[in-house]
Amino acid sequence: MSRLHVTTSVNGVAHEVLCDPGQTLLELLRDELGLIGTKEGCGTGDCGACTVTLDDRLVCSCLVLAPEAEGRRIGTIEGVAGPEGLHVVQRKFLELAALQCGVCTPGLIVAAKSLLERIPDPDESTIRYWLAGNLCRCTGYDKVVRAVQAAALEMNPSEDRVFCQASTRSQEPRQ
Repeated sequence: MSRLHVTTSVNGVAHEVLCDPGQTLLELLRDELGLIGTKEGCGTGDCGACTVTLDDRLVCSCLVLAPEAEGRRIGTIEGVAGPEGLHVVQRKFLELAALQCGVCTPGLIVAAKSLLERIPDPDESTIRYWLAGNLCRCTGYDKVVRAVQAAALEMNPSEDRVFCQASTRSQEPRQ
């Protein structure tokens, strides 16, 4: 089987790799690029542990074939923190103990960051809707939701702030 040449951008860095036609994006990230932060939980797109962004859309990387990344932008957990340190979502997950074993954490953080980039003031039901594709067997979701709310508040402070009550579900979280 001949390998395919794929040129893509991962976390803002250009990469050229050879991959098998049936190789998943998850395998490309972990095996070819050494980006092991993205986890495989189920391999069937049910758990969300492998969530990344593909052209700013949330996808389960276990369901995307690596050749589909040709010419596209990929964002992984490794790209969430900046040169100044952890992203506010990552800090709030730590501060509010919104993680335990860590398998689901990268996918949850990528999804939460993506949500807050699109909807800066989400209500609780919107947060839960956006994170519904990410399963966690350890923490439950209350601390995760609180961490996302705290991150939203820090990212967009306001003295009279309340989390929006309008439905924002029209902005679909997953492809």
